[in-house]
Amino acid sequence: MSDTGGSAGKKIAEMSDKIEKMSGGPFFTFAKPYLDFIGKEKIFSLVYYVMAVLNLLLPLGIIFQAVRMGFFQAGGKFVVAFLLSWLVIVFACWIGFQLWWDRKKKLKSVSTSEFIATPIFSEIVETFGEWMGTLVGIIGAGVGLIASIILGDVAGMLFSAIGMDFLNMGVMVVIAAPVFGFFIIIISRFLAEQLRIFAALANNTKDIAENIKK
Repeated sequence: MSDTGGSAGKKIAEMSDKIEKMSGGPFFTFAKPYLDFIGKEKIFSLVYYVMAVLNLLLPLGIIFQAVRMGFFQAGGKFVVAFLLSWLVIVFACWIGFQLWWDRKKKLKSVSTSEFIATPIFSEIVETFGEWMGTLVGIIGAGVGLIASIILGDVAGMLFSAIGMDFLNMGVMVVIAAPVFGFFIIIISRFLAEQLRIFAALANNTKDIAENIKK
């Protein structure tokens, strides 16, 4: 009986060794780069790259939107107002690109803790708020000023052309947009800090539990 059990155990061990050797082959390991990518902080860096590229493409998308609406056929002053506003948008998007490109460097320091998803997500929330607040403030004030001076009462057409109808507030947008942008940044930072507090509590609780066991 014992010989049978020992033989079965030996066969199981041999089979396990064979499976272990097979698992080291290319058929079982070709997906390892992908598994490493989704298992570490690198997957979160993809958000920063996508958002950075989006800032470079956004001005081109706005030109496409204006052409689709036939904005360039509306007359000389509309074209001048759009081109000047487009330069403001390019400036804002370039700042947005630098923001996302710079903030991705913080992921390495954040990913050193045990729980990385929550603190990294808090960084994304904060960066997104900073980006959105910056764009609303710069584009709202800049385009609002240009539209009010050149277009007057029909300034709302310019905001429609760039896909930002929510900023159609007349000349008041010059003041309101930076205020809105400021509060977007503040609120996003507040939410991000709440997530960081939660992650810090989780990490500290784990450390305390390990110290008690010792």
